[in-house]
Amino acid sequence: MKNLTNKRILLGVSGSISAYKAPDIVRRLQDLGAEVRVILTTGGSKFITPLSLQSISKHKVYDNLWDSEAELAMGHIELAKWADLILIAPASANTIATIANGKATDLLSSIMLASDTIVMIAPAMNQQMYLSSAVQENLQALESRKITIITPDSGPQACGDNGPGRLPKSSNIANQVASQFQSTQLSGKNITITLGATLEAIDPVRYISNHSSGKMGMTLVDACIDMGAKVICIYGNINIPLNDRAINIQTLSANQMHDCVMENIVQQDIFIACAAVSDYHVKNSASQKIKKNGDNLILELIPNKDILSDVCKLEKKPLCIGFAAETQNTLKNAQNKLNNKACDVIILNDVSKTEIGFNSDQNQVVFISQNQQQKIAKNSKSKIAKKILKIFIKEFL
Repeated sequence: MKNLTNKRILLGVSGSISAYKAPDIVRRLQDLGAEVRVILTTGGSKFITPLSLQSISKHKVYDNLWDSEAELAMGHIELAKWADLILIAPASANTIATIANGKATDLLSSIMLASDTIVMIAPAMNQQMYLSSAVQENLQALESRKITIITPDSGPQACGDNGPGRLPKSSNIANQVASQFQSTQLSGKNITITLGATLEAIDPVRYISNHSSGKMGMTLVDACIDMGAKVICIYGNINIPLNDRAINIQTLSANQMHDCVMENIVQQDIFIACAAVSDYHVKNSASQKIKKNGDNLILELIPNKDILSDVCKLEKKPLCIGFAAETQNTLKNAQNKLNNKACDVIILNDVSKTEIGFNSDQNQVVFISQNQQQKIAKNSKSKIAKKILKIFIKEFL
């Protein structure tokens, strides 16, 4: 199981002879599904070249705090924000001391001060250096800041000594990194999620739509990615940022969204239909703006293709989660939708309540399957998404 899927690991390589193991650490992290970028300190560059690390990571190796091109975009700040976890392996005595004392003498130590993400440090040095009171005090200081110290191995060292200070096996380090992420229940799963509102043209200026912001769907995208899934996000009209770890595909009308879903649904394990899809479109939308002339305007509406229903009819259908935005007879209507569309789960959302309806940051839903009805109490949409997935995983996976 690739339990680092979607995770971004920033690897700091400092001045230790064990730096020659860094490419293998990158490889082992990649084997677990991680995207890895590397910072190479001046000391680290004495033992391994940037080209070696670039060839393995497939990304530029960062080694200069004063890189004018990178700093035009505040490079060290952006790298700090990019990482889900910072791993320093090997960590030399000098690098440990610099970080423990809060200094910003190079790119790596500057990023450490600018980041609030998970940090792991793997010391690698001569056994006498490692056991010195100065190094041990610095390690204790780092641990007091919730930084995880990877215990070094003990054994023969390059200098001829024998004792603690050897960098652990790369696979061991990678597995310890993976253990920092608990949400791996969807690792290896392919999930397509629709979200946002569709737009049905009346003419080139006007359209029929609804109040959906896409917030609920995007929190599901975020939660699925955090749990290790590969996500295709098919979105309509939204006013929220996209998650750049998903494959994001924009559509406008309901029929465009339908076609996009059907083109991408093959080999998907789960389909979550969270978009607020228009049931009808204008039969003869005007090619030019309709001018007001005082007369009534009559629009003939015809049904759109039913995305959720058509996915559920597939011979090899994925597990399907639909949403029912209701204003009356909510439980009855949601149960009918579950049965009529032959999907696995319906999430009932009472949109008549403005505090949990469209555009709200909070929600309150009912998880409905053939086996259960479970109310999920009012909370942020982010927490609601996680609870939906937790119940779904327990019942179906």
